[in-house]
Parts: sequence; C-alpha cells; structure tokens
Amino acid sequence: MKKSILCSLIILLSMSLYAQDNDTTNDDSSIPKNEVKANALYMVLGAFDITYERLLNEESAAGLNVVIPFDDDIDDLNYYISPYYRLYFGKKYASGFFLEGFGLLSSANNRTAIFIDPFDSVPVIREEKVTDFALGIGLGGKWVTNNGFIGEIGFGVGRNLTNTDDNTDDFIGKVNITVGYRF
Repeated sequence: MKKSILCSLIILLSMSLYAQDNDTTNDDSSIPKNEVKANALYMVLGAFDITYERLLNEESAAGLNVVIPFDDDIDDLNYYISPYYRLYFGKKYASGFFLEGFGLLSSANNRTAIFIDPFDSVPVIREEKVTDFALGIGLGGKWVTNNGFIGEIGFGVGRNLTNTDDNTDDFIGKVNITVGYRF
C-alpha cells in the first residue's frame, strides 16, 4: 500500500513539474518582428522618409530611418540617416508609448552671404556641403492593428556634435506622422 501511494505521488509530482515547465515557456516566434514605415508628414513636405524597424522583444526595438528630399524647395538638406533604439511601454507587443535614443548623420548645404563691397547691396553667396552627426532623444506613440497596420506619431530633439561653428545649427529636430506595416 505504501509503495503504491509513493508511486502515485511521484507520478503526480513529475506530471506537475512537467506541466509547469511547459506553462512558463513564452514562445513569441509567431509574432511578426519586422516593420516598414513611411512618414506621411515628410512626404507632404517634399521628402522621402522611409524607416525599417526590427522588434527585439516585447518592449524594445532597433531601427534605421532614411530621409532624402525630392522637392526643389528643400535645397539645404541633402539627406539624413538616423539609427535608433526604442523602449515601449504599451500592453501590446512593441507598441504604445515609447522613448527613443537616436543618432543622426546629415548632409546639408550651408550658404553664407559675403559682402565684398560694403556699399554694394548684392552679396556673394558661398555654398559648402556640411556633414554633421547628432545624438538625441525622442518620444511618441505607436498603434498596431490586428492585421499589422501601423500608425505612429513621434517627436525628437538632438544636438550636433560636429561642425558646431557659427554657420551651422546646433540643434536638430525630428517629427513623424508615420504609417506602415508589420510583417
């Protein structure tokens, strides 16, 4: 009798340990980890702004943002490339409120007006290409539908670390109203 009770307890204990082992595993391999997004605000203003984001886990992601102007009115910016890292604070997988740290490598045309003759009102315009690198922080929100469509609003500000003379901007800004797809 004692042997049968002991055997029954061992079997029940091993089954409960096995069940606990299966219950504690969190398999998120079925969740899509890639996102492609376009900034609708910049498209309206005259620049292609495309972003790729890779979800690392349920609360963080890393991405790369590239902006190239196509409108002739944006003649001072040549391009910018911005890698970033985000922390998400939402209930859904990698969505909701986020904080972002980013770098921003930009190339711009810097124009300087030089007056050679103090009595002449027509200046000579000197133009040079300037490449800057900035570090910054941002915040925003991301909403994801069950079908994988994304809506995102964000804002970031940073400071240039190179070429910080009197002719270049010390601070940079990023604004996005983004639509995309998670796959």
